[in-house]
Amino acid sequence: MEQILVQLMPLFLIFGIFYFLLIRPQQKKARQHKEMVAAVQRGDKILSSGGMKGKVVRVINDSDIEVEISNGVNVVMIKSTISEVVKEQS
Repeated sequence: MEQILVQLMPLFLIFGIFYFLLIRPQQKKARQHKEMVAAVQRGDKILSSGGMKGKVVRVINDSDIEVEISNGVNVVMIKSTISEVVKEQS
């Protein structure tokens, strides 16, 4: 029994390293993105994952928003494609 435990110890160690260096940070980043997307509101300036910048005109529902990308040009985007909410530089 002790011999099996000694042989499996490196496997457990590798799993622990993968968990703390890869899995856990990825889950944390996904949770932060989900919170950011849920907090988007009218007037926020956003950057989509496709590189399009715009201003949120209205939140349509839990998954869609209307974004003004130029004067008088509005598009409907899926909220999950937002990569960041752009802060105004003063």
